[in-house]
Amino acid sequence: MMQMDIHQILKKLPHRYPILLVDRVLELDKGKRIVAIKNVSINEQFFLGHFPNRPVMPGVLMLEALAQAAAILTVESVGHEIDDKTVYYFAGIDGARFKKPVEPGDQLILDVTLDRMKAGIFKFIAKGFVKDELVVEANLMCTMRRISE
Repeated sequence: MMQMDIHQILKKLPHRYPILLVDRVLELDKGKRIVAIKNVSINEQFFLGHFPNRPVMPGVLMLEALAQAAAILTVESVGHEIDDKTVYYFAGIDGARFKKPVEPGDQLILDVTLDRMKAGIFKFIAKGFVKDELVVEANLMCTMRRISE
């Protein structure tokens, strides 16, 4: 099992503040599964407007955090580094369910399992937990593509 700190994550993902949503990788089993952390802080920009009287992490950002964990798993599994000419896109999101709000101070545990990969399309079973409680789940489909200038 492999782990990664933020410096290693920055080498694997093109995302940067304020959209980088993976802080640490706790477990990575190439071709199978990743468990990572998103520390949710009151200092996040989105809490200024979502919502001023009751800060809640937007569901779409929870899905983005899961997709970023999936991207790290993909990059490590296929042995391809993401560079300036490679992007990792969502190709689909099915069955997204939000079970409980994620609030400042929570630690969102991102648990993503590779379901299958075929012809450059990767399918994942993704779940997010706070403590041991399921807060978000979805089936994600992603792809890596080369871009031209």
